[in-house]
Amino acid sequence: MATNKDIEKVDNLFNKVIQLVELARKQVITAVNLAMVHTYFEIGKMIVEEEQEGNDRAKYGKQVLKVLSKRLTEQLGKGFSEQNLRNMRQFFMKFADRGSSIRQKPSGELRKEENSFFNSFNLSWSHYLVLMRIENLSERNFYEIEASKGNWSEPQLKRQYHSSLYERLALSRDKEQVLKLAEQGQVLEKSMDILKNPLVLEFLSLEENSVYSESTLEKAIISKLQQFLLEFGKGFLFEARQKRFTFDEEHFFVDLVFYNRLLQCYVLIDLKTDKLVHQDIGQMQMYVNYYDRHVKLDHEKPTIGLLLCKKKKDTIVELTLPKDANIYAAEYSLYLPDKNILKQKLEEWTNEFENSMEEHLEGQ
Repeated sequence: MATNKDIEKVDNLFNKVIQLVELARKQVITAVNLAMVHTYFEIGKMIVEEEQEGNDRAKYGKQVLKVLSKRLTEQLGKGFSEQNLRNMRQFFMKFADRGSSIRQKPSGELRKEENSFFNSFNLSWSHYLVLMRIENLSERNFYEIEASKGNWSEPQLKRQYHSSLYERLALSRDKEQVLKLAEQGQVLEKSMDILKNPLVLEFLSLEENSVYSESTLEKAIISKLQQFLLEFGKGFLFEARQKRFTFDEEHFFVDLVFYNRLLQCYVLIDLKTDKLVHQDIGQMQMYVNYYDRHVKLDHEKPTIGLLLCKKKKDTIVELTLPKDANIYAAEYSLYLPDKNILKQKLEEWTNEFENSMEEHLEGQ
C-alpha cells in the first residue's frame, strides 16, 4: 500500500513530467511557426523575382498568382490562396533587408536569438500579418521588438497598435528617446519612462460620458488587472489597493500601490475622475515622502507618484512641484485614441523640436 510519502513523490514526479512535456510542446509549436514564417518569406521572394522578369508586371503577376495558387492548393492543401500568396509577397517586400542573413542560417538554427534580433523572425505568421501593414519603419520595428520581448499574443499586438502605444510613448519623450524606441523598444531607465500620453483604459468598459466614482474606477482596474498591467508597462507588480498608513493618529489611503522590479522602486497611484487640482498634487507628495522615509529599503530607488486623472494642466503641476520631484500627472482615456490625430501631433512635435535645434545651432 502506497504511503503518503510515496504519493508525494509520485505527485512531484507527475508535475515535473507535465511541465517538461508542456515545454516540449511549446518548443515544437514555436519551431513550426518560425519555419512557416521563414518559408513564407522565401516564397514571397520567389514571387517577386518571378514578377520582375515579366513584361507587364501587374497583369503577369496576377495571372501567375492565380495559377500558382490553384496548383499549390491541389498539391499541398489549404494555406496557398491568392490572398495568402499576396501576403507572402508583401511580407518579403516589407522585410527584404533581412533576407541575406536569414538564408545564411541552417534550418536547425532558426530559433529566437535576443542578441541578433534583426537577423531573423521571432514571431508567428499572424503577428507578421499585422506588422507588415504598418507603413512607418520605426513604428513597425518598435511593435516587433515589444511583441517579441513581451510575448504578446496577436490580439495583444493588435490592441497595442490600435491604442497607438508607439505614438503615446513618443509624445512623452525627447527626440533622442524616440529614436531609441525604434531600436530598443520601451526601456525603463528612469522614473519618467513609465509615462504614456495618455494611458488608455478602454478595456474597463466604462462609458466616457457617464458619471462614475474613483472607487468604481479602482474596482474596474482591479477586475481587469492583467490588462491594466499590460497597458501600464513593463516590470510592474501589484502590491495593494487602498493601502493605509497612519501618523499623528490620522489614517491615509493610497488608491493603488505597485512595485517596478526594473526601476526597483514603489509606484503609488491616485485616481482622479475629474480635473487635477494642486491639493491632489500636495497629497501625493506626502504619500511619496512617507514611502521614501518609512517603507522603501536603502538599496531601492526613490518612490514614484503618479496622479491618473481625467484632465490636467501642466502649468499647475509644474508650479506646484519642485523641478526634481518624482511625481507625475498622466491623463487617461476610456476609448481608443484617434491614431491619425496622434500621428499628426507626433509629426508636429518632431518638426518643432528640429526647428528649435536649428535655431539653437544658428545662434551659437
